[in-house]
Amino acid sequence: MEGFRAFNYGANAVCFQKNGQKYGMICSWATQVDYDKIVMLLGAQSVTGKNVSQGDIIGVSVLSKSQEDIMNTLGNNHSDKVDKFKNLDYTLTDSAILINNASVNLVVEVIDILHLAGIEEDKLVYGLIKSYKRSGEPMLTINN
Repeated sequence: MEGFRAFNYGANAVCFQKNGQKYGMICSWATQVDYDKIVMLLGAQSVTGKNVSQGDIIGVSVLSKSQEDIMNTLGNNHSDKVDKFKNLDYTLTDSAILINNASVNLVVEVIDILHLAGIEEDKLVYGLIKSYKRSGEPMLTINN
């Protein structure tokens, strides 16, 4: 099963500010599970994933086709080593960082974090969509 991909994946920027530090990553494994709920699998290697906690308000931006450069910026390096936001166009809403001109911007409250058998080190983040905005731009999809 290694390398098997049954689905196309999106480029979803998960970004927030906490204790004066900005965190950002790309999460491909995210989906809506109810009209106002989402889940995201954040890998254990991610500094952003390590710092997200129940009760946090985070930004989830579904990047648009023209934002591949932002996907690469947020997908490379770690938030505690480089300022990933230095050259990004974003809006801070409470602690949620939203990437401007994304296809969809969500302000999400983390309502639970689960650790599943076989991937205990990773976090399955369950979130409540507090607000959202659509831009009309087509979504960036990762197909390879």
